[in-house]
Amino acid sequence: MTKRMDGFPKRNKRQRTQPLSGSVMISCLLTALASVWIVVAFLLISNPMYKWTAAAIAASLFVTAIIVYIKRNESFSLQHYHTAIVETLLRSDTVPLAILNRSGIVMEMNEASSRTLGYQRSELLGEPISRLVEPSSRQSLLDSLGHSLLGETKQTNINITHGSGFPLELQVTCSPMLQENEVIGTVLISQDLSDRKRNVERIRYMAYYDDMTGLPNRTLFQMKLTETLVRAREEERVVGICYLDLDRFKLVNASFGREFGDILLMQVAERLNRDLSDNDFAARMEGDEFALLFCNVQSEKHLLELSKRLLRSIEEPYELSGFPLHITASIGSVTNRNEEDDSYSLIKKADMALVKVKESGKNDCLLYSESWSNSSFERLTLQHEMYRAIQRNEFILHYQPQYDLVSGTMVGVEALVRWNHPLKGMIPPGDFIPLAEESGMIVQIGDWVLEEACRQNKAWQDSGLPPIPVSVNLSIRQFVQNDLASKVAAVLGKTGLDAKYLDLEITESMTMDVNHVSRCLLDLTDLGVNISVDDFGTGYSSFHYLKNFPIDRLKIDRSFVRDIQQDPSDAEIVAAIIAMAHNLNIQVIAEGVETEGQMEFLRKHKCDEMQGYFWSPPVSSDNIELMLTPGYQ
Repeated sequence: MTKRMDGFPKRNKRQRTQPLSGSVMISCLLTALASVWIVVAFLLISNPMYKWTAAAIAASLFVTAIIVYIKRNESFSLQHYHTAIVETLLRSDTVPLAILNRSGIVMEMNEASSRTLGYQRSELLGEPISRLVEPSSRQSLLDSLGHSLLGETKQTNINITHGSGFPLELQVTCSPMLQENEVIGTVLISQDLSDRKRNVERIRYMAYYDDMTGLPNRTLFQMKLTETLVRAREEERVVGICYLDLDRFKLVNASFGREFGDILLMQVAERLNRDLSDNDFAARMEGDEFALLFCNVQSEKHLLELSKRLLRSIEEPYELSGFPLHITASIGSVTNRNEEDDSYSLIKKADMALVKVKESGKNDCLLYSESWSNSSFERLTLQHEMYRAIQRNEFILHYQPQYDLVSGTMVGVEALVRWNHPLKGMIPPGDFIPLAEESGMIVQIGDWVLEEACRQNKAWQDSGLPPIPVSVNLSIRQFVQNDLASKVAAVLGKTGLDAKYLDLEITESMTMDVNHVSRCLLDLTDLGVNISVDDFGTGYSSFHYLKNFPIDRLKIDRSFVRDIQQDPSDAEIVAAIIAMAHNLNIQVIAEGVETEGQMEFLRKHKCDEMQGYFWSPPVSSDNIELMLTPGYQ
């Protein structure tokens, strides 16, 4: 048999017709016999009945000849298609197929097999297939080939070595190859399981790992924690969880972009994994939040020591594209000392401890306390009650007088919101203001405070009392609104209060976005409203901002005023703030004045105004009306 230029055997067309010559001869003989019978019937037989009977027999012979001929053509056509099918399979690059003889020698293979195995067709023809198979799989393949030689189809998995040298796992199906009901070899069809396994592994990775940092995700951490808790109970071990959140990470994204933020997260992930033992576990929960599982801690004190070590690791300087960066973190921790806790409740408790750290100033670690068990429910209840409080007008304003330090006269008041709860009584601002900030309800509360303070001040003036400005604190959520100036203008128009009798107080942290601050403050001062910086000295403002922003007054934070008589550093800071503000033509008011000594110190250093319990705590609007009445002592 000759070969074609493409490497496949060349087949002689005449070979396909030879097996069919017998059918042609039979068809011809039947046709001839039918013709002879007709001639005999019409020439030699005179009886009409016998004549037509003979004609019918002749017709049957003729039909039989036609049928044999048609069958011969069908067989020829089917044989033709068989050849095309075989050649198509041998050229296929989708189904790996090889033909083996009874001894397991490769007689033929297609392009798909060549690609899967990593060998050229010429390299394997005439070679035993077992040459490619790993020793551990050879017996399994030989068993399958043995079954195929017995006429059975057998499937098995084998390991082979690819022509490039890397291992492959194949699923092979060995089917008998028959010729005239005799098994002459094996048709071997294979499927690469390695690709399938790689895809399965990729899907598993995507389901259980964070694609960016490479750390396990929340799902896998939860599963790992559940397994660890079961073993820890059996072995009476203490398990610790640390829930970590980066402080002010949003500022990094806002300053450098999300790409740099992602780089920072990858560096943080590397540091978290750096000092972990083989049994410990770190995961990225979401965003800039991470969780760590310590499978064998000695005590809660030991867990806190591990948390502090993590904080020190996070605080080490970073470098983002040549820019040095310092960042801190907050950590909430919990142990499995309560046997009723499952993985979900432990993560929840660690998260609650983290929230406490965030509320108390960040950059610290805190261990969960069982006394907080109902705090989340209480916060949720309080948040719901706040919604109702806004609708039912349960909020009221108290006003703290502000005095001129030279004359001692009242020169203004600061509006302070209070919540008069129908069941709990007066709720301190510290209990609901942070929750209002967190939930966003501070905007609604702040809008109400602004309008009520302006309305009340206008009512005092309309009753003939001396006109004084009222100070209103703005939350950062209010301040970042683009329509703040238009809101203030609408309130002034609605209440009829002159803008010069409204003083809006902002905090230093609000001045970080220079462009927005400049635009917003200019819009407000165009209305005629006064601007004060509250809690000065505790934030991040630059003196450059004070020089360029339209600020009328600084309020020295009470934390500096409290110790000016005992702490020389605080005394020097207060004196310096007063001198600096006066050089910039900015008035100064000190808050939290509680003793005569503090007042005398401020008066000595020419502070302009003061407020505090020494002269008056926050009081109701009726008391302010009485205090503004001429002749009041």
